[in-house]
This record gives sequence, structure tokens and C-alpha cells, in this order.
Amino acid sequence: PNPPEIQKQKVAQKKAQARKHAKELIRPGTPEPVEGREHVHVQTELYLEEIRDRILEADEECQTDEFLDRPPTPLFIPAKTGTDMATQIEEGELFDFDIEVKPILEVLIGKTVEQALLEVMEEEELAHLRAHQRAFIELRNAEFAELQRLEEQDRRIREEKERRRLEHLENLRKQKETTEKIAARAFAQRYLADLIPSVFSNLYDSGFFYDPIERDIETEFLPWLMSEVEETLQKKVLGRTMLDSLIRTVVERRLDAFSHQPPSVQAEAPTEEPRPTDAALQVSGGTDAADQPVTEKEETDQPVAEEQPSDPISSQLQESDQ
Repeated sequence: PNPPEIQKQKVAQKKAQARKHAKELIRPGTPEPVEGREHVHVQTELYLEEIRDRILEADEECQTDEFLDRPPTPLFIPAKTGTDMATQIEEGELFDFDIEVKPILEVLIGKTVEQALLEVMEEEELAHLRAHQRAFIELRNAEFAELQRLEEQDRRIREEKERRRLEHLENLRKQKETTEKIAARAFAQRYLADLIPSVFSNLYDSGFFYDPIERDIETEFLPWLMSEVEETLQKKVLGRTMLDSLIRTVVERRLDAFSHQPPSVQAEAPTEEPRPTDAALQVSGGTDAADQPVTEKEETDQPVAEEQPSDPISSQLQESDQ
């Protein structure tokens, strides 16, 4: 068995024991026996039985007789009750059927014919009632159809009236709206007659209206021209920078040559001075004619050349500042 079932069984046993103990406590006890006597357990049941620790068991045998044929069941005849009586009928005492049956037949035939007539009359009456009912139903259906036709006609008349009223209101609304639009248009035309020229003049002054050729020149030609000019100026500045560097180099070499030559050589040096200057003039001759005055000024001005920095970038920045 499962543990939950075992637990349930234990709980049930505990409850049964507790219930039994409670009954024992509630049941009144037997008084104590007097001196010289003792209580003995006695069976009070209707059928006594021998109480033993071990039930006695014994084997017994029984032999039945051979099977005998069962005799047929006798016919059941109920017992006779009451007293037998007899009646003697003489001739002429009983009625004659042919004579006695006539009134009975007349009554039966009369009742049958009367019942048939009643049924026929009832059927005719029912037929008349059905005819009247059919005519009434037809009349009611005709009146109901006429009522529906009149109601439908009234409904169509009301709808037509409402539609005509709505159309009239819509026409009045459209007429009013058209009148207001015409008045507003006339007022707007009169109001904007002097406003449009002033607005166009202000827009023209503000630059909203422009000449396409002038605008094309400003947006396309002038930027291209400025870029070309800037590129040309950069090339000129580069040429000037290179020329300045060459002149500075030549001047530094000449300065070093004059500072380190002996007096005898310094006397002969004026005959050889034009060589570096000739080279500088040849280099400067390859530049533009507009750059010659600047180069000649830088050749003659030796102290300025000595003070210039040896860095070509700084010299380019100074030249661009000038």
C-alpha cells in the first residue's frame, strides 16, 4: 500500500479508538458486587453461541436418494362455494324475439337517423362558419393591405416633404454661401489691389525675385573664378617662396665667403661677385615681371635677408601677411 493510505488508516484507527473510549466513559458502569459475589460476563443476545478460542471443525457426509420422476401436476379445481339453485321455465314464459325486437329496432334506427341528421346539420353549420370565417379573413386582409398602402403612401408623402424641405434649406445655404464667397472675393480683390504690388516690390527688394543670368554668375562663375585666382596666387606665392629661399641661400653663402676670405682674396672678390647675383637674376628671370621689383629689393637689402628665418613655411606666412 501507498504511504498516504497507511497514514489514513492509522488516523481512522485512532479516531475509532477515541470514539470507543468516549462511549465507554459515557456509558454508566455496573455497581460493585456485594461481599461473597462476583460479576460474570453473561450473553444477553437472543441466540446463544459457544465462545471458544478455536472454532471446532468436523467433516460430515450426506448421501441423497436417487432421482425420482416427478408426477404430473394435477389440475387445479377451486373449492366449491355457495348453494346450487335451479329454475324451471315453461313454454310461453320467454318473450318472442320477432315481436319484441321491433320497438328496439325502431328506437335504434330512429336514434341512428336522428344522430346522422344532427351530424349532417353540424357539418353544414361548420361549412357555413368556415365560409363566413374565410370571407371575414379575406375582408380583413384586404382592409389590412389597404391600411398598409395608405401608411406607405403617407410615409412617402412625409419623406418627400422632408426631402423637399432639406433641398430648399440646402439651396438657401448654398445661395448664402455663394453670396458670402462673392462678397469675400470682391472685398479681397479691393483689399489686395494695392497690396500685391507692394508685396512684390518688397519681395523683389528682399531678393526673392532675381535675374537668372546674374544668379548663375554669382553662384557658378564667381566661385570658379575665385578658385582659379586663388590657385594662381598660391602658385605665385610658391614661386616667390622658392625664389626667396634661393636668394637667402645665395646671400648666406656670399656672406660666409666674405667673412672667411683673407684680405688679398677680398680685394679680388669684387671681380667674382656678379656670379651669384647673375645666377639669382637668372632664377628671378623665370618668374613673372610683376615679381622682379620685389626680388631686386631683397637682393640689395642684405640685412633684411639675414634676419629672415630659415624655415620656408614661416617665410611663406610672412609673405602672405605682406
